[in-house]
Amino acid sequence: MFYHGDLGSGKTKFTEGILKYFGKENEISSPTFTIVNEYNCDDLNIYHFDVYRLEDCDEFYAIGGEEYFNKGICLIEWGEKILEALPKNYKRIYFSRNLTDESRRELEFENFEEINI
Repeated sequence: MFYHGDLGSGKTKFTEGILKYFGKENEISSPTFTIVNEYNCDDLNIYHFDVYRLEDCDEFYAIGGEEYFNKGICLIEWGEKILEALPKNYKRIYFSRNLTDESRRELEFENFEEINI
C-alpha cells in the first residue's frame, strides 16, 4: 500500500493508527532518515517506508526494498517515487487536508490489480 499526499497531510499519522491496532502505538517513528522501520506484530511483519529522500527507483532496489513485499505488510510514504518497483497488485491512498476544517483529512482509496486475460 502506498500513500500519496503533501507534507503534513496525515500519512505517518495513518500508519500510527494501523500500528495502534496491533498494540505498537508507542513504537512508531517516522522513517524519514532510516527509509524503513520494521514492526513485528505477533506473526505479522509491518514495514513502514518513507522514500521521500530517495533520488529514484534504483536507490530503492539498491537497499533491497522490493524484497520486503513478500515478507509482510508494506506501508510506503511517497510511493509515487518508486512506482516501477511496486508489485503488480497494490493499493494507493491519497491524503489531503480538509479545506474547511484543518484538523480533518480526506482519504481516497484506489486499487491497482493485474488483470489476466
